Amino acid sequence: MAFLLLSSPLPFSRVALLLKLPSRRPCFPNPSPFFTRCRRSPSPSHHPHHSQLKSLCIASSSGLKPIARSMAREDVLILGIETSCDDTAAAVVRGNGEILSQVASSQADLLARYGGVAPKMAEEAHIVAIDKVVQQALDNANLAARDLSAVAVTIGPGLSLCLRVGVCKARRIAGMHNLPIVGIHHMEAHALVVRLVEKDLHFPFLALLISGGHNLLILARDLGHYVQLGTTIDDAIGEAYDKTARWLGLDMKKGGGPALEELAQEGDADSIKFSIPMRQHKDCNFSYAGLKTQVRLAIESRKICTENNPISSANPDDRSSRADIAASFQRVAVLHLEDRCQRAIEWALKIEPSINSLVVSGGVASNQYVRTRLSHVVNNSGLRLVCPPPSLCTDNG
Repeated sequence: MAFLLLSSPLPFSRVALLLKLPSRRPCFPNPSPFFTRCRRSPSPSHHPHHSQLKSLCIASSSGLKPIARSMAREDVLILGIETSCDDTAAAVVRGNGEILSQVASSQADLLARYGGVAPKMAEEAHIVAIDKVVQQALDNANLAARDLSAVAVTIGPGLSLCLRVGVCKARRIAGMHNLPIVGIHHMEAHALVVRLVEKDLHFPFLALLISGGHNLLILARDLGHYVQLGTTIDDAIGEAYDKTARWLGLDMKKGGGPALEELAQEGDADSIKFSIPMRQHKDCNFSYAGLKTQVRLAIESRKICTENNPISSANPDDRSSRADIAASFQRVAVLHLEDRCQRAIEWALKIEPSINSLVVSGGVASNQYVRTRLSHVVNNSGLRLVCPPPSLCTDNG
């Protein structure tokens, strides 16, 4: 995803943080709270492609203004680097959006060992993997670093220890080959990555971003122009999936979300009457902390002990009880999404009546149950549901 804002072939009014970082500055830029503001490289570059990149925008007292409408040029080659959480990823993409290579290294073993993301361990795993992942991405694209036009890298939000690994790698490559660096906002990239495969997706559109760390509903009016309709006030849906999967003793190596979705198919989704979060709040914000508490109490009330009894060792009755909890949790977790999306659609259509698409992206968007349920909401509202393929839903280069 890190390449996306720079390589987009669609018209835009902003690119994310185009930096030429001098060596004396810290290797970890600090993004703004929402979507990163854009700045232009403070020093000129003599790289052959720099003039194309530089033509994207010009500096003024009020910020950057576009002077080019498109960067869909086949001779522009961008390396994207992503290390915001627990996956080390890199990709090489042409300026017209063609993906030449995509490589990712998972930390599934660490997730299973620690029951979640351990920032220091994740950082060390990124350090071990980053050189190999980036080189593999270049090799798969039949390119060398000197062939690149720019390096894009995620600068937030995410775990600072992990982000630093990707930023420092990007700086090394850019410094060695005199390339510009493009800092990318992680959630903005999730919102826009679907445009690689849905060429007819135009602004404005509504976007639901659902991942392990974020729930976000935004109205995307143009590139860099967003209206936030709702966000999470405590825990994100992906975190709730992971925590529930761990409490149920599922195999975390495949990811808590996929493991829970698979077990839920065996259960009765109506067997436990969990309360739908925030039904009394007429807004578009999300909350999953209370649902997590309900799940924990349900597990305790059924005396399900998973500490030394993983799902693979559970007897039929025990497995059935866990499946019922998984299915009931998933039903209510997604009902919360449906409620918020329905209201967001109503709000968004009042602001931008021309909206015809809901984009759903982020790791949880890989969940087929989520897609199926949200498709009903969207169809009833006269919109269409647009989701990236699973390989572009999860964190990627």
